[in-house]
Amino acid sequence: MPPNLLYTKPGHLARRFEQIAVAIFMEETASFNITPVQYAILMALRENPGVDATQLSHLVAFDRSTLGNVLARLQAKHLIQRKASPEDKRAKLLRITPQGETLLRKLEPAVRRADVRIIAPIPLKHRKQLLELLGLLVDVNNKFSRAPLGGVKRNTT
Repeated sequence: MPPNLLYTKPGHLARRFEQIAVAIFMEETASFNITPVQYAILMALRENPGVDATQLSHLVAFDRSTLGNVLARLQAKHLIQRKASPEDKRAKLLRITPQGETLLRKLEPAVRRADVRIIAPIPLKHRKQLLELLGLLVDVNNKFSRAPLGGVKRNTT
């Protein structure tokens, strides 16, 4: 296959888009020492306090086996806490800490800048359509993911 055909493949373009989006996020949030996955976890825990790791993995569409390492890093930074469930002492319930809440508030302008930069090349009149189409692709193909989004409806407003 000639190399120029590679650049028309949806999978390749999606991977490149993700690389670029992560790079922009990391650039905008560099002073906060946080990754996009850590940010997603903090956001999910703010909106869903008291979930366990399995529920969290479904909320952020992140594989359960890798999630433990990310949670350990967030706990070491005092951004989340894990407590034993009263019903099942083996299960650890997760909550964002006040430090995590503060970090999210401070991060918000940087994340907004990253979001704007990521879609800035698209004409303003087409941005909503781009996001709708990306969302449609994600929703329809969710079942093929190694870490599908589980039991959560994306907010499409």
